[in-house]
Formats: sequence, structure tokens, C-alpha cells
Amino acid sequence: MQRTPEFTSVEGAYVALLRLATEGSEHHITARGNEAREVIGVGFRLTDPRQRLPYLAERKANPVFQFAEALWYLAGRRDLEMIGYYAPSMRASSADGIRLGGSAYGHTLFSPGGSTKQSQFDQVVELLLNEPDSKRGYLPVFKAKELADRRNPDVACLAGLHLLPRGGQLHMVCNMRANDLDCGLLSDVFSFTMIQEYAAIQLGLELGTYTHFIGSAHVNDRNAERVKRVLGEAESRPITPAFSFPAMPESTEGATIAHVLQHEEALRTNQLRYNAEHIRSLGLDPYWEQVIMLFELYRQIQHDQTVAVDPSLMAALDPGLRWLMERKWASCATAGGAL
Repeated sequence: MQRTPEFTSVEGAYVALLRLATEGSEHHITARGNEAREVIGVGFRLTDPRQRLPYLAERKANPVFQFAEALWYLAGRRDLEMIGYYAPSMRASSADGIRLGGSAYGHTLFSPGGSTKQSQFDQVVELLLNEPDSKRGYLPVFKAKELADRRNPDVACLAGLHLLPRGGQLHMVCNMRANDLDCGLLSDVFSFTMIQEYAAIQLGLELGTYTHFIGSAHVNDRNAERVKRVLGEAESRPITPAFSFPAMPESTEGATIAHVLQHEEALRTNQLRYNAEHIRSLGLDPYWEQVIMLFELYRQIQHDQTVAVDPSLMAALDPGLRWLMERKWASCATAGGAL
């Protein structure tokens, strides 16, 4: 029996699934007005879940949004005020214009609830600390009641996450009821592997493999041209950019996430502006300093509407993040090219 295909990074899995849905689609579907090509029941495994960013110029992955969404999840939030700033299109999925429902995975996973007043995540961590080989470390997200209202604009695509400590490593299996391969897959894998790494730290384990299973894997017809360009780039480029994503600090805890988000809010609301020297004085690990730098660069793009962002901040970014920012926004490319 063939095991789930393995890749060292999300980029390899992303390209392989795009090719599968483009060249070997099983169905052409129309769901909620979106025409798409679909394959049913596919999956992959990442041997190094930290390599969670794709370096494809045609895709123009957005590391600002990806870090923002991961932090939004880890903080257990569901508000549009934060996530809508980084992804205005998500506002269309809100029933009341204030908060999100099923897609606010972090609220389901990390918000305290029930008689224990513990989050699902904390309960599973406690279980696994006491029963390291347990098979019960499952974090369900999708709820049957989400289907009760057929007008519900925001039904969870994530069914659940399964934490499995084995041999000193924390492995995780993700089950998706559906994944938009061109848009949703990349941000989902980024956030879920961040949750996996955060969980590994709380359990005192090394990071293991990440396995991703999808019920409906699809590419929307409206994105077909971009997908074609991405596949063309992946096939034709002579050298694949090689950047290594750093490890999350072992000191990371809930208070760390809250501290980072204090600075995120100040920048998002344009109350403060930071330079590289200021960010280095905030008392954060260099890993999280990089995230604040991304948020400050985005503040400059959104609030200052600058022609060229601060070149000292661009110079201070890790090479992989700088590469992505330069390709995502012209103002970053101008600054990067001037260094």
C-alpha cells in the first residue's frame, strides 16, 4: 500500500496538488456560485513542517497575513477588527459584520469553555502530558450545528487536528472537509503547523511530521490563469530559492502571543510607528521581532501609503521574508532594490 506522499516543504505539496487538480480533476462542481475542478480524498505529509512558506514569484504569498492569521488563531480570537485589516475579503463571511463563525478556528481551539473553564487545546495538552502515547489528542473544529442554517456564510473547512506524541516528537494530522488549493491551502498549512509547533513547545517535544488530508480538494475556475502561471514557473525556473524558516523559541507561551499582539494592535491602529532599532528594544525574541517588522512594514503600506517602505526594516528581515515582501508589494521591492 502506498503511503501518503511526502514533501520537505509546503511548496512541493502545493505545486503537486495544483497539478493534480488541473491535469487530473475528477469532477467539475458549482458550489455557492463558485465553479471549480475537484479531486476527492487527497493528502500529503511534510517532513519539516517549519518550511511552511512557498517561494514562487507568481503566487506572491503574503507572510504578513499568514503570521496575523496564525496569531489570531493562537489567541483564540474571532473578531473581524483584527483579521479583516489583513484580509478585507474575509468580511464577506461574517453573518453580523463583527465576528466570524466556523472559520474562526482559534476561537474553537483556544477559548476557555465548559465546566472545566479550560480550552480544548489546554485539555489535550494536559492529556498528552499524562498519557504520552494517547490516541485521544483530537481537537474537533467542525460542528454539525453549522449546517442547521443553510444561509450560514461561514462553515468551518477544518474538521479537526490530531496531536500524536511519538518517540520524542509531536506529529500532527489535519483533516479538512474542503480546501481551495490555490488560496486556502497555503494559509491553512502555515497556521496549522504554527499551532503544531506551539503545541510541541508546551509538551517539551521536538517538532514531528505534519499530515494533511482533504475531502474536497479543488481549484476555482476564476483562479485558473494564476494556477497556470504558478505551474509554469515551478517547471521552468532553473534554481529554486532556498530559504530556511527558523524554529519558534522554546520560551513561547500564551503570554508571548499576547505581548506580540499588543504591538500588532498599536501598529494596526496606527497609534505607533517603529523602526528596526525600536523593534530590537521591545524585549522580544528575534523570531518575534521579525513578525513585528512585518506588521510595521504593512502599517507603512496601509496607513502611510508610501512609495518605498523603510529600507532599514527590509534589510533587517530574514532573507526569505524579504524575498516574499519584495514580490508582494512594489513599495517593498523599491526599498529592497535600493539596499
